[in-house]
Amino acid sequence: MEKIITFAVPCYNSESYMRRCIDSLLDAGEDSEIIIIDDGSKDRTGEIADEYAEKYNGKVRVVHQENGGHGEGVNVGMRLAAGRYYKVVDSDDRLDPDALKVMLECIRKNVADNVMVDMYVSNYVYDHADGSRKTMKYTGVFPEGTVVGWEETKRFGVSQYLMMHSVIYRTELLREIGMTLPKHTFYVDNLYMYQPFPSVKSICYKDIDLYYYFLGRDDQSVSEKNMIKRIDQQLTVTRLMTECHDLNEIKKSQPVLYRYMFHELSMMYTISTVFLFASKLPENIEKNKKMWQYLKSRDPVTYRKMKLFSLNALTKLPGKLGRSFTVLGFRVVKKVFKCN
Repeated sequence: MEKIITFAVPCYNSESYMRRCIDSLLDAGEDSEIIIIDDGSKDRTGEIADEYAEKYNGKVRVVHQENGGHGEGVNVGMRLAAGRYYKVVDSDDRLDPDALKVMLECIRKNVADNVMVDMYVSNYVYDHADGSRKTMKYTGVFPEGTVVGWEETKRFGVSQYLMMHSVIYRTELLREIGMTLPKHTFYVDNLYMYQPFPSVKSICYKDIDLYYYFLGRDDQSVSEKNMIKRIDQQLTVTRLMTECHDLNEIKKSQPVLYRYMFHELSMMYTISTVFLFASKLPENIEKNKKMWQYLKSRDPVTYRKMKLFSLNALTKLPGKLGRSFTVLGFRVVKKVFKCN
């Protein structure tokens, strides 16, 4: 039987929460598979993964590898995936079973009707440890249940971004573009989202809350403390995103896609600036200057537009007081939208 979808679950020291994640994927049907990537864990992650592989032989596969980071886990899953579609589910997150059934029914129907879809989109939910939740939707951007191209999408809102949580890619598309994420680097999910966009010709959105993105662990990579600690990795991903496409060329042929890609890349520069400022370290203030100088030298058109017509305009306030105001503003926005 052809596999319709592969779920990749990169795991590192995930023994305390990985069962909830894997259990949420088991009822996806016989035409689905789960690949658990044990990324050099030092706890019982590998043992638990093997238990699932033994119990669900033919549906669950396990890869044990030396630690390579989240990106390498995604890479391995991509290389081994038998499914026509590929979905990454982080080991501390989960999928809603009812929403998953709806999404898979849509995918199966399109496959049966020979309708090629490069990217499926659904809502995701910020699932906070304190019990509060915030759903990120794409209504108003994509028509529901219809296969469209970028030119048929509407403008994204300020807080609307496509994330790894919200998409399912066609596996062969990822392979055709040579998608390979860097090892030992956090925040590569941004590159995973951004790089394929110009190759995506068909999109189908389902207005369902499929992905529950857990927030609240102290060791999470998106905590402010860890974002500051790993700021050089954030800068690496921002640079790789800048280098992988020429936005000015995309604007000529795909102006609607260009508008969104600028929106996403601009946010990467905003976030990088905010956390460089938040560190209050002189060397990081210098890194911020170099980051912007790099963009200016590589793409002066995009640089000027970011500085004038995006959230980055708010990062230009001068001096220590201006930097503090920028960080405070970001924290307020983050609290309002409950996105972190």
